[in-house]
Amino acid sequence: MVKEGRLSGLKLIELKIYADDRGFFTERYVAERFVGYGLPERFIQDNHSRSKPGVIRGLHYQTDPAQGKLVGVIRGKIWDVAVDLRKDSPTFGQWEAFELSDENGRLLWIPAGFAHGFCVLGNEDADVMYKVDAVYSPKTEGGILYSDPDLKIEWPVKDPIVSGKDKVLPGFASYSKNPLF
Repeated sequence: MVKEGRLSGLKLIELKIYADDRGFFTERYVAERFVGYGLPERFIQDNHSRSKPGVIRGLHYQTDPAQGKLVGVIRGKIWDVAVDLRKDSPTFGQWEAFELSDENGRLLWIPAGFAHGFCVLGNEDADVMYKVDAVYSPKTEGGILYSDPDLKIEWPVKDPIVSGKDKVLPGFASYSKNPLF
């Protein structure tokens, strides 16, 4: 099942999980079905990150080539955030968040033109898998400060663990002076 996000373009996909006393089975990606949901016909790279409890990663984006992401969790639980960076969008500068976990069978489609970040919930590491529709380009990656007071993102972790790089990203006001999408 697919639910449209409040921010245009975001899609929350709820996978069917077949569980029994042995464990579970799910189809994480079926190209024909996902294209029918409005996702790209082709993904070119799969990424996997592992993060400790309390970690915040983000908020990241890429401009050339712009990159959409299909995000899911295979272990643990995250609070996944997307921020609309599209200057002509009626929701420019707004954010939306979803809980994704290894148990709830949810994937989040974040199209190009959004910044993305997440924090790990609970007391165990989280393994996040995401497909991208464009190659990674370090020369055109960018980001916005996760704790930016203009965005007012209500991160559900106290005393987060954040990389040195993510701690010094510019704020949304700086981005909005020269939007890239």
